[in-house]
Parts: sequence; structure tokens; C-alpha cells
Amino acid sequence: MRVALKTFFVRALSTCLISLMALCLGAGCEKQNSSAATVSAVRIGYFGNVTHAQAVLGVASGEFDEAVKPAVIQPKVFNAGPSLIEALLAGEVDIGYVGPGPALNAHQKTKGAGIRVVAGGAANGVLIVARKDSGIDKLQDLAGKRIATPQHGNTQDIAARHFLMYTLHQNDIGNVMPIPNAEQAAMMSRGQIDAAWAPEPWGSLLVSQTGAKVLSEEKDLWPNGQFVLTLVITTPEYLAKHPDTVRAILKVHHQWTVRLQDDPQKYLPQLESALFAISGKKLPAGVVGQALGHVKFTDDPLESTIATMGNWAYELQFAPRPVNLAGLIDTKLLEEAKKEGSRLGVQGSGKP
Repeated sequence: MRVALKTFFVRALSTCLISLMALCLGAGCEKQNSSAATVSAVRIGYFGNVTHAQAVLGVASGEFDEAVKPAVIQPKVFNAGPSLIEALLAGEVDIGYVGPGPALNAHQKTKGAGIRVVAGGAANGVLIVARKDSGIDKLQDLAGKRIATPQHGNTQDIAARHFLMYTLHQNDIGNVMPIPNAEQAAMMSRGQIDAAWAPEPWGSLLVSQTGAKVLSEEKDLWPNGQFVLTLVITTPEYLAKHPDTVRAILKVHHQWTVRLQDDPQKYLPQLESALFAISGKKLPAGVVGQALGHVKFTDDPLESTIATMGNWAYELQFAPRPVNLAGLIDTKLLEEAKKEGSRLGVQGSGKP
């Protein structure tokens, strides 16, 4: 009797263990094969700028939504980088498009534990413009003038301050005025600012609306004529927990990067419509098309230019210590997404 009972319990236990293993393996396979099985929503932060076109178009076209099904995309639009970084570190954004200045600042302040750069987005795309009656005819005339930037500590703010201090040798750079992009045209028309260090399409808008003159593109101040302007970032925790979701977003991001490299003007109507949906204001005819000509779309983070900006931030005391990029950039999932897209031979329709 005892032998029979013992045999019964052993067989029952074996059956339970086999069933449990099957369930675990099944769940593991499902998680492995689904790009969004563990999330219900993906919160993407970006700006309503031409320099964030992949995010703007990825959201507007529904391709981000399609990529992360059954999860949904929750877009969050910001004016500039510091506020987006704040939201990311507070757990209010999962994946963000941001400039290198705020990204570096966050990397430094969190001692390398706060963010990861998973792709580049755009290079160049910044105009330095002056009010038509300001008396400013060249970059050297900017000394002591009221120069608008999008936000204190953002990428353009750091670049403008560094130029004034280390090229024009200003001791006091209090003439740099952080002003939201959307407010700069009215202030320039009223004579309240003299110039602006402006990302696109805001630089071209100042030219169109106020008659501002272009003094230079910022890229012309860089040795190789290019610098990274937009990065795609997330947190180390999100990257570790949801690699499939990040990869799915990066696949769409890469597809839009290729489209915008090949023929940006083809997607001009789509981009204009998407930017209008974000701001509720229609940009003057020709502004977005003009802005596109100043932007180089790339998913290369251009690491050497990030290092330069990190040194600028330290010299301006925005960063507590010299730049250290260790652990900041992780493009493994981007490379996987690019290989997958190449293997499938699909870049997407773009729904123009």
C-alpha cells in the first residue's frame, strides 16, 4: 500500500513539474516573439521640430503604433531638452528625442546611470539669425547683443554661450536669453531680442516672419561641417526590461531616416501636416521646405561631436566634471533593427 502511494505521488509530482516547465517555456517564447508583450503603452517624448522629423512622422503615420501592438503610443511634445530629460528621469517618458547637451548633463549628474543613447536622429539644422534692423551683420557683432535660445542649458543655449565666451571673449554672457521657440518671432518683431540661435524650422520661421537675416549655420563653425543635433535616448532600466519594444521603435526610426535621406521633399506635405497638428499653427509656405534643406538626417550619434559638446558644458559649468562618455552610447539594438529591415527588404510606405 505504501509503495503504491509513493509511486502515485512521484508520478503526480512529475506531471506537475512537466506542466509547469511547459508553461514557463511557452511564456518565454511568447515574450521573445512579441515586441510589446510586457507593456501597454510606450511614451515617446520629442519636439515639434523638423530636426525631430522621424518622431513627428513616426507618430503621425501610425507606424510607431503598428510596431508596438498591442501596446499604444502616447506622444509627449516638449519645447526643449531639459524638460524632456526631467520627464524621462521622473519615469514620465520611456523613449525620447533630445539634443546632446541635456543628454550629457543627465549622464553626468546621474554618474552614468541615468540614460542611454540608442541612436542618432539628425545633424546640423541650426541657424544663427539677426533682427533685420539690429545692426548685426556678422557673427562678431553678436557680442553684447540679446540672443534668444530655446531653453537654459539646451544644446543651442550651450553652443551660443560657448561661442560668446570662447570665440568672442565675453566675460559676461548674461545677454543670452532662454525664450521658447514659439515666442521668439513676436519678440524679435517688437525689438525685444536682437538675434537667435535657433533649431529648424524656427530659424527659417524667423527669416520668413520677421525678415531676419541668416548670419551663419552653426555647422559652419564645426571643423567637419557637421555636428549631432538629435539623439534617441531611453533609460538603462527600460532598455534592459523592454529591448523588443526599443528595437521595434528603432526599426521605424531607421526607416524614416532612410526616407528622409533619400528624398526629404517627398515627405514635406506629411511633415507640414504633422507639425500643424502639434502646434495648431500653420507655418508660412516654404518654411518647412527651407528648413529641411538645413538638416542632415542620420541615425549615427556622431560620438566625437558629443564629446566636444560635453567639454563645452564643463567649461560653462553646466557639467560638474569633464566629459566621460563611458556607458552612454549603446546602439546594439539599432544595428539589429537595421539588419532586420535590410533582411526583410522593407522600408515602409511612409503613407505620403
